Amino acid sequence: MRTRLWKIFKITAITILAVIVVVVGLVATWTYTQMRPQDITAARVEWEKNLSAEAADRAALDLISKMTLEEKLNEMAGSGFTPMMLSMILKQTAAPVYSGGNERLGIPPLSFTDGPRGVVCGKSTAFPVAMARAASWDLGLERRVADAIGKEARAQGANYWGGLCINLVRHPSMGRAEETFGEDPWLMGEMAVATLKGVQRHNVMACAKHFALNSMETARFKNSVEIDERTLREVYLPHFRKVVENDVASFMSAYNKVRGEWCGENRYLLTTILKQEWGFQGFVTSDWFWGVYDGARGVHAGLDIEMPAVKHYGDGLMKLVERNAVPLSDIDESVRRIVRTKLIYLTREDPQEYPPELAVAPEHTALAREAAEKGMVLLKNDGPLLPLDRSKTKKIAVVGHLADAENTGDRGSSNVTPPYRTSALKGMRDYLGDDAAVAHADGSDLAEVSRVAGEADAVLVVAGSRHDEVGEYISDEQGLRPSGPEQKKPIVIKRPFQDEPWVMAGGDRFPLALKERDLKVIQAAAKANPRCVVALVGGSVFTMEEWKEDVPAILMAWYFGMEGGHALARVLFGGVNPSGKLPLTVPKNESQMPFFDEFADTIKYGPYHGYTLFEKEAREPAFPFGYGLSYTTYAYENLSIATPRVAPDGRVEVKVDVTNTGKLAGEEVVQLYVGFKGSKVERPVKLLRAFDKVALAPGETKTVPLAVHVKDLAWYNSEHHAWEIESMTYGVFVGPSSRDADLLKASFTVTSAKRP
Repeated sequence: MRTRLWKIFKITAITILAVIVVVVGLVATWTYTQMRPQDITAARVEWEKNLSAEAADRAALDLISKMTLEEKLNEMAGSGFTPMMLSMILKQTAAPVYSGGNERLGIPPLSFTDGPRGVVCGKSTAFPVAMARAASWDLGLERRVADAIGKEARAQGANYWGGLCINLVRHPSMGRAEETFGEDPWLMGEMAVATLKGVQRHNVMACAKHFALNSMETARFKNSVEIDERTLREVYLPHFRKVVENDVASFMSAYNKVRGEWCGENRYLLTTILKQEWGFQGFVTSDWFWGVYDGARGVHAGLDIEMPAVKHYGDGLMKLVERNAVPLSDIDESVRRIVRTKLIYLTREDPQEYPPELAVAPEHTALAREAAEKGMVLLKNDGPLLPLDRSKTKKIAVVGHLADAENTGDRGSSNVTPPYRTSALKGMRDYLGDDAAVAHADGSDLAEVSRVAGEADAVLVVAGSRHDEVGEYISDEQGLRPSGPEQKKPIVIKRPFQDEPWVMAGGDRFPLALKERDLKVIQAAAKANPRCVVALVGGSVFTMEEWKEDVPAILMAWYFGMEGGHALARVLFGGVNPSGKLPLTVPKNESQMPFFDEFADTIKYGPYHGYTLFEKEAREPAFPFGYGLSYTTYAYENLSIATPRVAPDGRVEVKVDVTNTGKLAGEEVVQLYVGFKGSKVERPVKLLRAFDKVALAPGETKTVPLAVHVKDLAWYNSEHHAWEIESMTYGVFVGPSSRDADLLKASFTVTSAKRP
């Protein structure tokens, strides 16, 4: 009996084990299939090359006529988040998230990857954050970075990139400031166009986000922005309109409300303005998970795709269509936009092939270093202390809690996973090699900071924000709409076998001062060694009044990407002449800035912020918008206007001579602002309307041409719902920053009023 029971037990155990093996094998096979990038160009052979917009539209309508309702709705929602999560767990990197696709009809899926500091999928090049690249004011450089991102997106199996974040930084506390291009709509728009052109060159659809008024982070899931129509049109929408005019493929709606209505369900934004007034021909996706709450309202508003998976579209929409609660024509219109856009990008000729080895290619990592170098902003250089003399610097101390941190930004949706990151400490050691000793103190022991600083020929303090202190904010369900610090509980998703979590975010950063840990390290280092440099790391600016006068040199280094440590060393020792300029105004304190409450249910956005607010209120900043020093000097002379009188449909032609009056080669950002002193309506003192970055050898002079289209000087008449150009005399201000003392002045006259 015992033997028989034993046999039964063994058979049962073997059977259970076999079942487990089969199940595990099936799960593993399914997992591999889900994680493997789909062929997003497989349908290419079925279509003729380079379909025109009209031909793609006709083809889309023909395909819609052949689709079932279920197939149409499949195009209007993401396929789910599971493959990406599995990849995060098993591969330690993200995978694309798919949407739509119809093998029967030869329609490829959307294959989404995020940005903006690179490609989130796989092991990819981590470039400096967008704010750091905005500080370069270099459109050619930005297009090269975007070109590399487009190549890597294709190499990682993606055809849709969500990295074109163009929300204006109304207040430097904005949590996701790092992802965007600063406080000024003109700089934002110019950088955005350079980005989308570089990415879309490789038939990767760029997604402009978050539409609109998403300039706060912690309260984004509940906040309603109140704004008058003129401020909306003149300040917060021009850069979005500019990407439409340059054929951006897609938009993503924002989480927040505008005038009490969720952006993903806001017909005025998504249809009236975006699609009807601006003529946008692409498709609109929701922000993820909480971007739409009512399927019928989303479709009616013009929200074409719910991402990353079905919550309110799918079967829910099918039932609404079947009982005529949602018109089938609205569904067809969304599907037409989606399919039309995919066909345009599918049938374009690729400029090259996209093998996997393009990801983190050597030329891309070199470009990441170049972008970091050109975005660093030298704010102060008494003495001058910088550049450090390598022959006289035999020992340098690198101190601070971020000195040896591989700190490339937050770890939310924009987090890129490169094969390595270079800290400031490692970059210094790699650069100096055996030429100098590099000491380190992490700041936890102030006596140790004082000792290593005092023994060195120079000391570098690396201060600023950790990845978990500011950035994209996603809370647990209880704290989804926090009303104060006690409810601010961000999600932390741990990944097996890794110390780095996937999402760990801090939301908005208020106040703007450095934390006490940094202030104490700066104080100890500066007291021990007068040859003290502070490098600030982060995605936005910091107030500095507590310590600014205690150190001779300050460098805004930003979140500087995977090669940032090497870039920092090269800038400090003069291997690179810094040429960055501030894309944000640095205030002396928060009282100089617009009202900010990161937990606000409702907030009003006014017409002035950044430099326009400082100038309107005659406030003196710590450092003005557009400001940045160099290791050489420049002189501006001979400002001239070839068109002193111009028609409303004309263009103002401006020239200025810029001379490198120093001993080192360098690059200078020439900025042109237009003033509105004679206006009959309320206007800013001046607005940026052109800029160019020029390289100059020592003693070299270049005549720099700049141009302003008169239509870009219009103001929005809310009463008439129209843009109007005033017939008056406008000021022209040209120089190295927005500061009045830095600018040459001239004027021109618009001869007669006309609506563009």
